[in-house]
Amino acid sequence: MTYQVMPKVELHTHLEGCAPPSFIRGLAKEKSVDISGVFNADGSYSYRDFDHFLTVYEAACTTLQGPQDFYRLVKAVLEESASHGVVYQETFLSPDFCGGGDVEAWRDYLAAMETAAAEAEAEFDITLKGIVTAIRHFGPDAAKPAALCAAETFGDFITGFGMAGGELAGRPGDFAYAFDMAREARMPLTCHAGEWGGPDMVADTLRDLKVQRIGHGINAVRDPALVDQLAEAGTVLEVCPGSNVFLKASGGWDQHPIKTLRDAGVKVTVSTDDPPFFGTTMTHEFNMLSQTFGWEEADFKDLNQTALNAAFCDAETHTKIAKRLEA
Repeated sequence: MTYQVMPKVELHTHLEGCAPPSFIRGLAKEKSVDISGVFNADGSYSYRDFDHFLTVYEAACTTLQGPQDFYRLVKAVLEESASHGVVYQETFLSPDFCGGGDVEAWRDYLAAMETAAAEAEAEFDITLKGIVTAIRHFGPDAAKPAALCAAETFGDFITGFGMAGGELAGRPGDFAYAFDMAREARMPLTCHAGEWGGPDMVADTLRDLKVQRIGHGINAVRDPALVDQLAEAGTVLEVCPGSNVFLKASGGWDQHPIKTLRDAGVKVTVSTDDPPFFGTTMTHEFNMLSQTFGWEEADFKDLNQTALNAAFCDAETHTKIAKRLEA
C-alpha cells in the first residue's frame, strides 16, 4: 500500500530547504548567480555532512533575492507538498534570508508569500502557515531582530517563533532574550534540539526557552527520565525520520527512536524537514514507517491528529483542516 493520497499534516519544514533543485538552478541562471558546488552531477543537492549541508543551503538561498522569488518558491513548494497529500503545512521562515532582519523589508517578503499561499490553497487545497525562525549559528544578537520581525507580524499567517540552524552553537539560554520577546507577543514557540545535541540540550531548551514543541528531539530517548517528562507534559516532538537517517543523526530506519518514543507516550509527529536535500517526501515517510514498524492507517490517522492538535494555527483553520482529514 502507498500512502500518497492519504491527507497529511506536516509541522516541520524549512521553506528554502523545500526548494526543488530545478527551481534553484533556474533562479541562478536568471540572475547569473554562481552556485557551483551546490549540485551533484545528477542534479541533486551536494554536501558531505550536516555542517556542509548548512553551507550548501545558504549558498542556494543566495538565488532568492526578492519578494517575487519567494512568491514563486511558495507556489512551487506547495504544489509539490500537495501532490503527496499534505493538506496543512507549517514552514520555518527566516527574516535573515528575507530582508536581512529589517521589519519593513520583512513585511514586503511576507506579503508576497501570503499571496502565494492563498493562491496555492485555491489551486491545490493546501494551507500554509509560517513560523519565524532565528538561525542559531548566526548567534544570539542576530536572533533578536528575527524575534522582532516575528512579534511585529504575528497574526493569521505567521503563527509562531522558533530557532533552527547549527544546534551545537551555544546553549539554549543564550537565546532566551529573543524567545522572551516572542513569548511576550503571545506567540507559540518551538526550537530544534536533540538532533545532534544530547538529552541535556532538549532539557535545557524546555527549561530556558519554555517551548511547546521540540524540533527533532530524538536524542531525548537516551534519558528515560526526560522521556517521562516529555510524555507527562505533552510536549510534541516534530520528528523527521528520513532526514535523521539520511544525515546519520540516527542509524537506519530500523534503529530510529520514533517508535520507542511513541510507545512511551511521547507525542510525536512526522515531517520531511528539507525534502529534496534528503531524498524524501511525506509519502516516503509514511511508507517507510509502515514498512519498518508495521504502522497502519489507524497509526497515521493518530499521528495526523497529534500534529493538528499541536499546530500553531487559529481555531478556524484547525476546524477546516480537521474536515479535510476526515474527507
